[in-house]
Order: sequence, then C-alpha cells, then structure tokens
Amino acid sequence: MRFSLLKKKLFSPNTGEHEPDRSFVTAIFTLLCFGLVLLFSASSVVSYARYGNTYYYFTHQLIAVGIGLVAFFIASKINYRVWKRYAFFFLIFSIVLLTLVFIPGIGADYGTAKSWINVFGYSFQPAELVKLSFLIYLATWLEAKKGDLGSFSGGIVPFLSILGIISVLMLAQPDLGTLFIIAFTSMLVFFVGGGKVRHIFLVVVFAGLLLFVMLNIKSSYQSDRFKCLKDPSYSAQDKCYQINQSLIAVGSGGWFGRGLGQSRQKFMYLPEVWGDSIFPIAAEEIGFVFSSLLILLFLFIFYRGLIIARAAPDLYGRTLATGIIVWLAVQTFLNIGGMINLIPMTGVPLPFVSAGGSAILSALIAMGILTNISKQAKISYLKR
Repeated sequence: MRFSLLKKKLFSPNTGEHEPDRSFVTAIFTLLCFGLVLLFSASSVVSYARYGNTYYYFTHQLIAVGIGLVAFFIASKINYRVWKRYAFFFLIFSIVLLTLVFIPGIGADYGTAKSWINVFGYSFQPAELVKLSFLIYLATWLEAKKGDLGSFSGGIVPFLSILGIISVLMLAQPDLGTLFIIAFTSMLVFFVGGGKVRHIFLVVVFAGLLLFVMLNIKSSYQSDRFKCLKDPSYSAQDKCYQINQSLIAVGSGGWFGRGLGQSRQKFMYLPEVWGDSIFPIAAEEIGFVFSSLLILLFLFIFYRGLIIARAAPDLYGRTLATGIIVWLAVQTFLNIGGMINLIPMTGVPLPFVSAGGSAILSALIAMGILTNISKQAKISYLKR
C-alpha cells in the first residue's frame, strides 16, 4: 500500500495537468536504450586500446544517462513556466559558461576548438548546456515582446544583439557546428514568436555572405570540409580521411549489416567512433534497413515534439517546445548528413547515441521540460 502511494505521488500528474504524451516518452526511452547498445559496440575497441577497459565509454555514458534520467524526471514534474523566473539568470549563465573556456586552468582544448571546461578532473562542454539555457531566455523574451516584434528596432535588432553575444563567443572557440544549431534554432523560434519573415530573410542573406567571405579569404579546416563535400578524394589520407572512412563503413553495411559488434572500421580506421562518427559504425553493423528504422525513430520523436509545441497552452510554451525539438532535429541532421557526405562535416554528436555526459544531460533535461509541456497541452491535439 505504501509503495503504491509513493508511486502515485511520484508519477501522477500535478494538479491541473493530465497524463504526458506517452508515445513521446516511450520513444525517448527506446532511443536511449538503442543508443547505449550502439555505443557499447562502437566504442569497445577504442575503449580497450586507450584505457585497457572495453566498457570505459559505455560505463561513463551509463552513469551520465542515469543522472540525466533523474534530471529528466525532475524537469518533467516542474511546471515549465517556473523557468521564466530565472530567464535573465540563464542568459548570464550562458555567457559566463562560454567565457570560462578561455580561462587558463579551467578551459581545455579538444582538437582544433577550445570548447571544454575542466574542473577537479571532470570535464564538460558548456555549449551543450547553453543550447537549453539560451532557449529558455529567448522564449521568455519573445513572450514579453509579443506584439512588438514587427518593427526593425523593436524586434530583429535587439534579438540579433542578444544572439550576437553568444555567436561571438562561439566563433572564438571556434565551434561552428554548435553555433549553427543555436543560430538556426533561435531564428526559427524568433519566427514562431512573431518575428517578421523579411527581417529573418535579410539576416540569413547577410550570414550566408559572411560565411562565403570567411571560407574564401581564410584557409582553414572549415573550408577544407567544403572541399571534401565536393570531392572526397581531395586529400583522402589527410583532410578528407574521416569522411572517406565513414563512407566505407556505411557502404560496407549493405542492407542488413555485418552484425552487431562486427564492425571493421571501429578498429582504429574511423576516428571518433564513440562521438560524431557513431552512425557510420551503426550503419556498418546493422545495415541500411535498421539504420533507417533508427532515423524513423528520431523523426517520430521530432513529429510528436512539434505536436506538443502546437498544443502548448501559451506562447512561451510553444516557442520553448519548438526550440527544443528544432535544436535536436538540426543536430541530428548535421551529424548524420555530415557522416554520409550530404553536407560538410560539423563534428556535432548524435543526440542520445554519441558518448558525452554534458550532451545527454542537457538533452534529457530538455525532454523533461517538453514532457511537462505535454502534460498541460491541449489534449485534443495530442490524440492526433
């Protein structure tokens, strides 16, 4: 009897709420389980080679998922409107986090980017938390500015000023993949919040021209990635090595794959198999058919997320839910698209699948907030 009362208290909806979108929550948990299996298989060889422990990356991810699930549950129980009270704090928090990576002794390099913080031997990527914290601030700001976004000075200018601060800090790292996710998501949220299409169009054109100039004036690894997109044989053993090995892995999988655990590319041929290159290993082991099912699972989650956003009871909930789901959808597209040479490689992880404690934590908190929005959404929409 006591257990049933405790269960009811923990899992029952709060007053004024209904049951969450069960299909959405079920899909999230299914993807988490699938992701852990794929990560264990993909990372086992490099885990043993680096740490003498086949389970190193898997164990760390399992701990991160456990912490993330606690955070997911807490976020799903807290009324999503509560986060509005701390919107300005979240903006300051975002700026401070992105600034800390440049402080000697705290910031840490990874590859060509200075995008990590190392404290007491534990490292995390601030940009992963900024994706959510900045969204909370932006959704709050848009609700407060409702009806005053039509003018250039009252809408797009202050919006770009806020986004510009985050963008400059991201460019300084540099982390163009994450910057694109934050910028694209913010622009779409601005539109959903009432921003004018013509203003957004002008900003997109200006950003496109700026990117074109940067890639043509300055020779960098970003421009090399565009060259690899056009011709993977360009510098096949150096600049385009990762994309070539990725395409070999995807192509080797065929229709049904070599079998779970049977990848050959994970034997130190393909870099970052635990991170941004995990999808090619999955494609090699489970093949085109089951890789397609994985993509369909992602698409179902995004579809249900957009339904929740549409059914949200207020503008704040609608913009926040839209931002969360677009963030994850864009990141998924950038990861998988980059790995199959559909777009330039960006180095962003595959949500819920790639290893990364800060990434899984921020994603699960976001899913918890989205779950809470679904508890207060118009139930007639959720049943569609």
